[in-house]
Amino acid sequence: MRTKVLSVGGSIIAPNEPDTGFLLEFSQMVTEWLDANEDARLILVAGGGGPARIYQNSYKKVAEGFSSIQKKNASFVDTDALNYACDWLGIMATRLNAQILKTVFGPLCPQDVVTDPTAVSDFKGRILVAAGWKPGFSTDNDAVLLAERFAADTVVNLSNIEKVYTDDPRKNPDAKPIDNISWAEFRKMVGDEWVPGKNCPFDPIASKKAQELGLTVICAGGKNIPNIKSILDGSDYIGSTIK
Repeated sequence: MRTKVLSVGGSIIAPNEPDTGFLLEFSQMVTEWLDANEDARLILVAGGGGPARIYQNSYKKVAEGFSSIQKKNASFVDTDALNYACDWLGIMATRLNAQILKTVFGPLCPQDVVTDPTAVSDFKGRILVAAGWKPGFSTDNDAVLLAERFAADTVVNLSNIEKVYTDDPRKNPDAKPIDNISWAEFRKMVGDEWVPGKNCPFDPIASKKAQELGLTVICAGGKNIPNIKSILDGSDYIGSTIK
């Protein structure tokens, strides 16, 4: 069967709390699309969104406060340990978001949420839902590994931006949207290092792996349901293509 991978950003599933309007509209579109495409199946990889940031920021505040109590004028919390802890908090948020996705699709998704993309051996049903794996990797990387495992050639990365820009448009008014970009040029933009909670169109570790595999990644707005359907159909769409 044809396999398509959708990396559904946590900012789409739960910007602060689960977006029930999105979940209803998205699940209806996906169900209808699968009914019309009996030879296709979907992998949905859930991001952490608002809950991840809330817990990560709360932990950082507590860690900083504890540090100031333990050692005045010095950092008590090791940076690597802090990043490791923040990664786990983000991972747990992705698993909660993935569980609501799985629940929404009911019998179309009979398997448990995948938490290790290297260990899954089969694909039952029409939808497979995955979440965060382990520290040092984002759900973008999980999406790439699952694309490799189930022979998908494209990952659709759905977030709260419609296109990749040359710079952060919120900070740089001269930033321009990108329709098509090579992996080499894109990786110059995002760098090579993953930092928990880092806000970038597609994370550096996943980008390197996607380039090695020859994958195409499409970055598009997750709230534009008709546009997502167009991407699934192979029709014209609004978004940025990296290949």
